[in-house]
Amino acid sequence: MIVRQLYYFLSYVCLPLTVLWGLYWPPAHWLLVLLIPYAVVGLYDMLTTKHNVLNNYPVLGHFRYMLEFVSPEIRQYFVETNESGRPYNRIIRSLVYSRAKGQMDTQAFGTQFDIMTVGYHRANHSLAPKEVAESEEWVMLGGPQCTKPYNASRLNVSAMSFGALSANAIRALNGGAKDGGFAHNTGEGGLSPHHLAEGGDIIWQIGTGYFGCRTLEGTFDKDKFAEKAQKDVVKAIEIKLSQGAKPSHGGVLPAAKVDKEIAEIRHVPENQDVISPPIHSAFEGPTGLMHFVQHLRELSGGKPVGFKLCIGRPSEFMAICKAMLETGILPDFITIDGAEGGTGAAPVEFTNRLGVPLNEALIFVNNCLRGAGLRDKMRIICSGKVATGYDMVEKFALGADMCNAARAMMFAVGCIQALHCNTNRCPSGVATQDPVRGRAVNVPQKRVRVQRFHDATLESFRELLGAMGKEKVSDLHPSDIRCRNADEHERSYAEMYTFIDEGALLTDTPPEAFAADWKMASASHF
Repeated sequence: MIVRQLYYFLSYVCLPLTVLWGLYWPPAHWLLVLLIPYAVVGLYDMLTTKHNVLNNYPVLGHFRYMLEFVSPEIRQYFVETNESGRPYNRIIRSLVYSRAKGQMDTQAFGTQFDIMTVGYHRANHSLAPKEVAESEEWVMLGGPQCTKPYNASRLNVSAMSFGALSANAIRALNGGAKDGGFAHNTGEGGLSPHHLAEGGDIIWQIGTGYFGCRTLEGTFDKDKFAEKAQKDVVKAIEIKLSQGAKPSHGGVLPAAKVDKEIAEIRHVPENQDVISPPIHSAFEGPTGLMHFVQHLRELSGGKPVGFKLCIGRPSEFMAICKAMLETGILPDFITIDGAEGGTGAAPVEFTNRLGVPLNEALIFVNNCLRGAGLRDKMRIICSGKVATGYDMVEKFALGADMCNAARAMMFAVGCIQALHCNTNRCPSGVATQDPVRGRAVNVPQKRVRVQRFHDATLESFRELLGAMGKEKVSDLHPSDIRCRNADEHERSYAEMYTFIDEGALLTDTPPEAFAADWKMASASHF
């Protein structure tokens, strides 16, 4: 290896010669400032077996790891195009920043997207555009079994826990929700003081760890739940079954983020990884889920209760539909999380290879509820890369009633997509428990940006809806959204997917595409 030979030459030849040279010309000893550290580091590299590269390339190999360490930033700032960034490209990030800051959100010289590429989505406009009333920005959350319905915004803050996000980030999001009159989902990490500090409306998420309403053994504590759920600021309860980033896997909060405050709020040990169980212990099976929904509705004083999941096996969601029919208990809403969703830490294979994408999941859930005669009795909320008014129009056309945004809201409070959410080293102070980093989020300033982003996105949604010739969200249909296919032709979602009639699953001959899974589904078990 030429690098090793270079090391031997500099360390065993040049170093002694420099020492001797210095005896005759003292300024030569200044070279030892470079040669001695070089020799020591290289000797350590060759004697250790931790890194093969350093063993073969002493000293010089460290540059490889230095470049690897900053490679995400190099790609983000110098390599990626406006369209190529992942998970969110620069076009979308810049749009969110502009709207959050109240700056110009128009674009010059035409679209930067390749509108002929496979998978490109668009909507059909009309030559008879309509004026859409501001009332279309709101929808009532609460079904026939709910006594305290909530008039909710069509766009709300998706589930992000205190612990995954910093205290200041949580407060900024909640302050924005307060100022804009929309809701803030707590995530499964519990109802923290930071969620309550600014007075914004809360949707309290209950996960498998029952954080904030758990016993010392980690099981559900109904008394703790009732005490918090009956607070006026808590407007709805969401039971988390699974999420898009890591379906069938409990939430993950790395030990680096579990400080004393987090431990006290969640009732967990300090400085240890907090990994929620993959399933609930408070109930079993679809029927048990429905009874738990009713139990929480009673404990909360009649507030809307629903559940969140990422779609996996079709028969298992159908089993939930059968449980609704069998028990007569209905959730007030169902939140569908697409496989493209996610904010904090998740196992790589889970986030990359499990779960149904949001658009397909919406169509499937809408079909199942229609087929079971249940669709008009509950709301569908969706989450998964919702950041623009067009995203909202698209999701509503495919069956959703409301949208939740997570990462877009993070951008609004200063996230730069550094991809360090799971390391506690978030450079913007948004996804960290480091108190010094977290102070970078200026709550009074960022809450204004959250409200601005929310309001501007809803305004964009209404403008697009009117441009399509629609006056109401209910006028949207899957035929309004078109997608370019691999055969270089466009098709609407109405052409690409099967849509079934109301009550079709309850007949003796369910639609063929659903028959096998419907037969397999059982209300008693998943």
